[in-house]
Amino acid sequence: MRFIALRLCCLFALVIAGAPIASAAEARVAVASNFTKAARVLAAAYEQSSGHTINLSFGSTGLLYAQISQGAPFDVFLAADQARPKRAVDDGLAVAGTTLTYAVGRLVLLSFDEDVPISASVLGDPRVSRLAIANPATAPYGAAAIEALAALDMQAAVAPKLVRGTNVAQAYQFVFSGSAEVGFVALSQVMDEADGNWWLVPQALHAPIAQDAVLLTRGADNIVAIGFLEFLKTDAAREIIAAHGYPADAPDAQP
Repeated sequence: MRFIALRLCCLFALVIAGAPIASAAEARVAVASNFTKAARVLAAAYEQSSGHTINLSFGSTGLLYAQISQGAPFDVFLAADQARPKRAVDDGLAVAGTTLTYAVGRLVLLSFDEDVPISASVLGDPRVSRLAIANPATAPYGAAAIEALAALDMQAAVAPKLVRGTNVAQAYQFVFSGSAEVGFVALSQVMDEADGNWWLVPQALHAPIAQDAVLLTRGADNIVAIGFLEFLKTDAAREIIAAHGYPADAPDAQP
């Protein structure tokens, strides 16, 4: 473990210093869809500082893991949970000792209908005929939504209303397009949204959405992949992550 940590730090230092250990190269990063906006900004910042290229692919955590397990050529995995990165290590698909929690997500209930007051009580409102969530079997934000509904004793009542997206990005699109009056999405998706109304779901209603990243076996010797993971630990990266809806401590109220 100490050897791996030392190796990562040394390689990252060489990248930042511009040492000629390799010409400009690239890494492929699989990213949970809820982290789309932040990942793009982080990738751009890392590319500017290193001269290398980060290629991003987005999808639900479960589907991305399935692709990785089937040999998809990714070097780094940014999941929306902790279970899949751990499983990747256990299954020999990722490098032990490289897992890190890069963000903690928050769940919100969103509506673009001005006539629908947004709070927990809206779940029982007769004007709400469709409630969008991400697929709880593959998307951690969908699983958190189901937990929150259970905690509110609303799971059975809203079951006929549920519209499942393949990931949290599609759940957002259902609400944005009007296909669903309300939906459970990620705080990161509504940070810059001027028109929608949203309610920040109290953290006590579901398990923390801790999001882990891990270096995949394919990227074990990829200086770009290693450097990008180390970059996620820097203050500059943490500021970007917080600004995109992953604060270390978000209050349980709409700003």
